[in-house]
Amino acid sequence: MGEKAKLPRNVWIAGGVSLLNDISSEMIYPLLPLFITGVLKASRSSLGLIEGVAEATASLLKVYSGTLSDRFRTRKLPMFIGYGLSLAARPLIAVAGSWSAVLGARFVDRAGKGIRTAPRDAVLADSTPVEQRGRAFGVHRAMDTLGAALGPAAAMVMLGAWSMDIRTIFWISIGPGFLALLLIGFIRDDVPKHREGAERPTLKAAFAQGGAFRDFLWVTALFTLANSSDTFLLLKAQSVGLSVGKVTGVYLLFNIFYAAVSGPMGAWADVWGRRKMTLLSFFYYALIYLGFAFAEAPWAVVVLFVLYGPFQAVEEGVKKAYVSELIPRERMGSGMGAYNAVKGIALLPASLLTGILWDRVGALAAFATCAVLSALAGLLWMVLIRRRARTLP
Repeated sequence: MGEKAKLPRNVWIAGGVSLLNDISSEMIYPLLPLFITGVLKASRSSLGLIEGVAEATASLLKVYSGTLSDRFRTRKLPMFIGYGLSLAARPLIAVAGSWSAVLGARFVDRAGKGIRTAPRDAVLADSTPVEQRGRAFGVHRAMDTLGAALGPAAAMVMLGAWSMDIRTIFWISIGPGFLALLLIGFIRDDVPKHREGAERPTLKAAFAQGGAFRDFLWVTALFTLANSSDTFLLLKAQSVGLSVGKVTGVYLLFNIFYAAVSGPMGAWADVWGRRKMTLLSFFYYALIYLGFAFAEAPWAVVVLFVLYGPFQAVEEGVKKAYVSELIPRERMGSGMGAYNAVKGIALLPASLLTGILWDRVGALAAFATCAVLSALAGLLWMVLIRRRARTLP
């Protein structure tokens, strides 16, 4: 088996859904700040409130949807509802006449993300043998990220070469989102039956899973405090002299490289070891953020963005594959939901901490603090691995 074995059909379909949906959403996302502050004349505080509420909503719903997908033994239905809500948010944004209307639309959009994420991750784990999961999550992440690159590229062409206005682009973004919704119908539910005498999937049980999974949730919470929004990396790029257009180009380059390495990184992790690669990623992230802390030249920031791609391939692909090993099959949805929820909730104070440090002390302190927290998470995981050496996968 290994690398030469074919990946299950569900992996490719789920990847296609994510690719199309990301084309749709990323046509909008980079334009939202300009739309909110420029077209709607809202303040930056309003923008911050919109994004804060949106991400918190997504985080809190992830664990609920995963638990329900276990209990009712269906992944397709919550995925359809989740992607459907995000699609419904597109026209709401297109017709918005105030920042509060955008807030409502973003709430609907992120609610959709929160509902679909854990069941989608569970589909990949349900459908794929353990020895192939790194590759499966990596391929899915590559397709997802390719969509994240194509969306902004399409928006840039529409704005520049075709001189379209922002609202028109918002309307056009509905197309690929609708195709993503249709593609979900081809996914086959492969949810395992509950074992005789096994605990019924509940929200409490999702967080009460002990052993290595519980330990890794603590490590994830600590690390996520270091993993602030990538918006700060874009601000760093702008602060060293890159124009808005060049910053957009750097972000596009990052996504292209991220997509290119995701599949190979996942396959490598299957052979080398997903736990080892996950552990290494904490220290790799710390080095990258130390680089951002001290970078002063535009070329250095560009290089760091490219080097950041492999980390994201591990964070969003390999690490999820590793987490799936720690969760009983009949609780895969609730377990992935708990993991995603811990990450999402910790992202709020992470970005707040980074922003406060940057404003009051400087960029060097902000990025260096993230680097230290990431290294501490790696050291904590090393200690826990040694304590649980006989029980960890």
